[in-house]
Amino acid sequence: MNGNNNHQAEEAPIVLEARGITKQFPGVLANDRIDLVLRRGEILALLGENGAGKSTLMNILYGLYHPDAGEIWIKGEKVTLHSPGDAISRGIGMVHQHFQLVPVMTVAENVILGEEVTKAGGYIDKRDANRRVRELSELYGLEIDPTIEVDDLPVGLQQRVEIIKALYRQADILILDEPTAVLTPQESNELFRIMHDLTEKGVSIIFITHKLKEVLAVSDRITVLRGGRSVGAALPSESTEASLAELMVGRKVILQVDKDDARPAEKVLEIKDLEVLDDRKHRVVKGLNLEVHAGEILGVAGVQGNGQREFVEALTGLRPIVSGKIFIAGEETTDATPREITELEVAHIPEDREKHGLVMPYSIADNMVLNRYYRPPFSRYSILDREEIAENSARLVEKFDVRTPSIYTHAGNLSGGNKQKVIVAREFSRPVKLLIANQPTRGIDVGSIEFIHNQIVAQRDAGVAVLLVSAELDEVLSLADRVAVMFDGQIVKTLPIEEATREYVGLLMAGSEA
Repeated sequence: MNGNNNHQAEEAPIVLEARGITKQFPGVLANDRIDLVLRRGEILALLGENGAGKSTLMNILYGLYHPDAGEIWIKGEKVTLHSPGDAISRGIGMVHQHFQLVPVMTVAENVILGEEVTKAGGYIDKRDANRRVRELSELYGLEIDPTIEVDDLPVGLQQRVEIIKALYRQADILILDEPTAVLTPQESNELFRIMHDLTEKGVSIIFITHKLKEVLAVSDRITVLRGGRSVGAALPSESTEASLAELMVGRKVILQVDKDDARPAEKVLEIKDLEVLDDRKHRVVKGLNLEVHAGEILGVAGVQGNGQREFVEALTGLRPIVSGKIFIAGEETTDATPREITELEVAHIPEDREKHGLVMPYSIADNMVLNRYYRPPFSRYSILDREEIAENSARLVEKFDVRTPSIYTHAGNLSGGNKQKVIVAREFSRPVKLLIANQPTRGIDVGSIEFIHNQIVAQRDAGVAVLLVSAELDEVLSLADRVAVMFDGQIVKTLPIEEATREYVGLLMAGSEA
């Protein structure tokens, strides 16, 4: 099914129903009287931004949380789910965004874990397990070798193992939580094929995502959450990305990045043969070479986990370099500290805004000057000028549309989008030659994404060299002037944007040029 069989889906029996689900945490009403209906053999997309209440609702339906109010009905029976075990026994399986697999075990061993079949002497019957997993995978079009260790599988196949695990436990209701977050475009397309094959065999799927294109491509019906409430239901055939974005945010949103052609000038960032280790002392950046010019956005595309985080941390002085050289504006910064790099007019939007971007207990005003508090006009003779800091913050809060009751509100009390705007405001409110933006819109609402994209393009147009690192391929393709594809710690190809099609970049992201 794919929106073309909606009439058929409407006639199918209801397999799961949530009625008036309410869940409150201290200071947060996460779910507010949410209703949801799932029918046999359909894909229901649950759409909403981070904080909309999607995960809380799914955790309730999977027995991880208990609702404060409301009812859950499964196949016509009112139920109380005390644990995931209760949900599994009722036919509900959940594939989490972060896979729950044991890397050193085989596919079959992972699938049967906790449900092992033993033979005389108490030994696990591995031959029987392999046979059952192979039969199950073939039945549902999930072909995979049950004897391979999970650690040797690409991400897309690891996800298949998670789906087979749920089906092995006789799940006929599948909850897929952000299932394409770590997949290449080709792996995503293969997942969608699998989802449709499953529904044709009577499996019902709740597909949680924030990606509008995917919702329109794969779902039969759409439910949109905003601020813990259900704000709309839609059919893909009657929806557009713009209409869904408006439901998610509550106002019209311009999704297409509007920018003129780049005018690249002098080289600002040059990286030669860079080698970097991760926290486990594994080499994850392997002889990387790259350069970025003033007045252009170079987008680094790649599946998460191919060395991007360590690469950016090395550029910004947060991680030591094993070998190689880095030059910023002609000056070597290979062993420079974060402050020394900042002083070279480098702005940094970090991947983890709460760990590397903000000090949560500090006020917005103080966070706005984290990179300049020690210099005039914010500090004179080592004494902070509180009035100047407050005036700076008030000006930036207005200019960058930070939604806050006060400049003295703690950064930790802001929404994800407003935390990101504080970082962008701080980094863009001084002279900048190089902007390093790592996952600049992760986990924020569509409206904030629109704003931050426009700010990044404005920096480029002002002559700044922009290095954009993002796991969202659509973001790279819409913002970048050139695309560098990172795979296994290396830049495998750099393309002008005109040649960077989704299909070709997707192949490169998977380590193939076929």
